[in-house]
Amino acid sequence: MILNKEKIDDYLNNGVTILRNVITEEWLKKIEIGIEKNFKNPSIYKCVYEKTNNKELFYDDYCNWNRIFEYKDFFFNSGISKIVAQLMKSKKVNIFHEHVLIKESGSIKKTPWHQDQSYYCVDGADNCSLWIPLDYISKSNCPEFIIKSHKWKDKFLPTKFYGKDYELKDKEFIKIPDIENNKQDYQIISWDVAPGDAIAFNFATVHGAPGNSGKTRRRAFSARFTGDDATFAVRRGEISPPFPEVKLKHGDKMDCDTFPVILI
Repeated sequence: MILNKEKIDDYLNNGVTILRNVITEEWLKKIEIGIEKNFKNPSIYKCVYEKTNNKELFYDDYCNWNRIFEYKDFFFNSGISKIVAQLMKSKKVNIFHEHVLIKESGSIKKTPWHQDQSYYCVDGADNCSLWIPLDYISKSNCPEFIIKSHKWKDKFLPTKFYGKDYELKDKEFIKIPDIENNKQDYQIISWDVAPGDAIAFNFATVHGAPGNSGKTRRRAFSARFTGDDATFAVRRGEISPPFPEVKLKHGDKMDCDTFPVILI
């Protein structure tokens, strides 16, 4: 798919944009098979944030693309790298990781407002997350994004999804403002989304998500990428995902087995 200039500018200027009908039904089915495999045999990173009567309502897992064929196939063979390269205006695209988040119908727990890049071992502005829904999701149940927040100078201390801040060890981080109770002060956007759509956003874009008041589950496959200016960041505090196998030094290019180049 060739993106028009308006869509690319929207992404670069606002830090978030909606892409309609960019994932084919064939690839959605493959991702769905991968998700089923994933949660039948989750990794050590699976977390459950909400459950009722032993039923898991809000849970996630990540960093499984190298062991789940359907995820790996999507990254390397779907052509998705060409879409994110256009959004980032980047010649090179590396896989960063994938993250699958599921909120079952009736989940009331909100995903707290946060900025992904503070969790990550990545510096630089050339990056992209694609939030790919596997279900129809109404605007009222869709993640919300603060327009142009990727250009804010502040970097925010990561927050665990069960509500506790990380320990402050990196002095450039500050506590995130109380956005939830002051939404009128921010330019917030969300959409009705359908399978085949993808929300593209910068790692630094501040976002959160409501619970799931809909009648169907809310499954999302987040595919995350880095581009030309991305470098490895060594942080004093906890990072998520942790990537214990990566031996890069601070300031190194992201290129390694964990973060392979898929377009150059």
